[in-house]
Amino acid sequence: MAKLHLGAHPFLLGFDELERLVERTAKTGNEGYPPYNIEQTSETSFRITLAVAGFHDDDLSITLEDRQLVVRGRQQDDSEGRVFLHRGIAARQFQRSFVLAEGVEVGDAKMENGLLHVDLNRSVPDSIVQTIKIKKG
Repeated sequence: MAKLHLGAHPFLLGFDELERLVERTAKTGNEGYPPYNIEQTSETSFRITLAVAGFHDDDLSITLEDRQLVVRGRQQDDSEGRVFLHRGIAARQFQRSFVLAEGVEVGDAKMENGLLHVDLNRSVPDSIVQTIKIKKG
């Protein structure tokens, strides 16, 4: 049986990008570190909150790469000269990606009590109904 492609259906013109988006989202991985929340803060805005305890502002980077929000963390190893009897807090790097829909823009980002908050805003078109004029000739 042949695989049905979403963009191949005649009633779904221009949706081939959606299929690529779903594939890219599936490839982002589902590693559990760092844990995060996504909350809707208004009808047109969202907030992603990542638990990044132990990271400084300089240890984190936030980039937007082809409609994909990428948060990376890399801690500096400050254990030189220290003797640990138990080391349960690992200084490990991470990369967490979120695919953004068209029209979603990244707003502010701030650190607060070991949590990194990234605000997202969705632009809503003024009118959903458009009238298309028919040209003569």
